[in-house]
Amino acid sequence: MKLEEFKVYQLSMEIAEKIWAIVDGWNYFAKDTVGKQLVRAVDSVAANLSEGYGRYHFRESINFSCDSRGSLFETKTWLTKARNRKLLKTSDYLLFSQQIYDIGVRLNNYIKSIGKINNHKYNGAANDN
Repeated sequence: MKLEEFKVYQLSMEIAEKIWAIVDGWNYFAKDTVGKQLVRAVDSVAANLSEGYGRYHFRESINFSCDSRGSLFETKTWLTKARNRKLLKTSDYLLFSQQIYDIGVRLNNYIKSIGKINNHKYNGAANDN
């Protein structure tokens, strides 16, 4: 499967573009403080997924996917700060929060599936000896 066909990657890219469009409209101070942090965090979700997806070893793929998950949680924190500081409408916050939850579920399932493949590979190899 191509990276671009990977659903959790697609969703991560989509939410990042939506957040970028909102942050782009903020004033300089808001962009320079909360905005940069928020955009970096949300962009990091897809970036880490793609880096892990391209790795050969299962452990590296898992590590980058876990980094992606950490960035997803960081994104949620920056969205909360943006809402609390009246930079983000509550309706946008709630929509993004639901999308983050959905991405998180998919990401957790992906991480679990990598682990199962990894365990199967190594357990099978051990049984062949």
